[in-house]
Amino acid sequence: MTLLPVPDALARLLALGSALPVEQAPLVTALGRTLASPVHALRTQPAADLSAMDGYALRFAELRQPLTVIGEAAAGGASFAIAAGQAARIFTGAAVPDGADCILIQEEAARDGAVLTLAGDGPSGPGAHIRRAGSDFRAGDILLAQGTPVTAAAVALAAAGGHAVLPVRRRPRIAILSTGNELVPPGAPVTGVQLPSSNAPMLAALLARLPVDVQDRGIVRDDLALLTAAVRDAADWADILVTTGGASVGDHDLVRPALLAAGAEIDFWKIALKPGKPLMAGRLGAMVALGLPGNPVSAYVTALLFLLPLAAHLVDAGHLLPTPEPRLLATALPATGPRREYLRAADRDGHACPLTGQDSAALRRLPEADLLILRESHSPPAPAGSIVTAIRIA
Repeated sequence: MTLLPVPDALARLLALGSALPVEQAPLVTALGRTLASPVHALRTQPAADLSAMDGYALRFAELRQPLTVIGEAAAGGASFAIAAGQAARIFTGAAVPDGADCILIQEEAARDGAVLTLAGDGPSGPGAHIRRAGSDFRAGDILLAQGTPVTAAAVALAAAGGHAVLPVRRRPRIAILSTGNELVPPGAPVTGVQLPSSNAPMLAALLARLPVDVQDRGIVRDDLALLTAAVRDAADWADILVTTGGASVGDHDLVRPALLAAGAEIDFWKIALKPGKPLMAGRLGAMVALGLPGNPVSAYVTALLFLLPLAAHLVDAGHLLPTPEPRLLATALPATGPRREYLRAADRDGHACPLTGQDSAALRRLPEADLLILRESHSPPAPAGSIVTAIRIA
């Protein structure tokens, strides 16, 4: 049996999912998501010529003669005009009075009652210390392009542009289902060969970096009827169902039979990946089903390579995913076999240092991994100091 190459598997997985509907989300709720359409300014900023400093508004041509202060302009206050020989006390953010063309900052001004004189070098010319109307943006300008990630800065700009909501994709709903008679919830007493369920909290933690809603559907025993019911139940809510365990070929590996019994169509099963060969993907109605291996490191790696890209794909958030980069290899690596390999490695002084203990069930060294070293199938040995491709994961 020829195993599906990793790039082909990812392309087929993404093809199973479609971009989610667009909604108008309140500014803070939209944080972390991606704009589904451009955002145009609904107003001009500044709406009028505003003072950039505290001081006095006057005519530059009259800077060196005594002037009469006739009023005060504060931010948000009513506008007024000055005539020849007049000036106005002004504060930062206030509208510049009609007739004034510069601001004399207060540190360079001397005042005796209503009489204002120059006490420093003064402004450099007309327009000094004035923020011109529309100098930031004008009504109708594109403030944020489609595909822009909604950051705190983007929220500020949208709010200044007159928006209270932003067009973003609905948050994907992701259900996590753990399978296996040996699993118990984290923190529960463990007897014999039972194992605490580590995959579900790990997946939820990985997904926390994306704008998604996650439900942990708990642990389902290796029972076809129970698994089939759990799959059908998830399809009533989830955009993505991700399972861990039960994806291989043993008598107790029932995820594939359960998906088929629930009416799902399996797109592919088993890929040329180490760790993570028994990866499975299919579709049940509008829900994409992604079956990850049960070994925790395999689940971790396949979640990084497949689950996160799928979730990002549904909301057009590909910018949230890491890109491969070249790294110097700290220690030599042997030749690879028939599958593409992803090796956990530490980033040490810019070098990729492969960790010992690469077994797909060994978690002890996983928190030390900053990188995944990508090695193609049938690659020759890689000596120390050679260039390898790595993906930053932490």
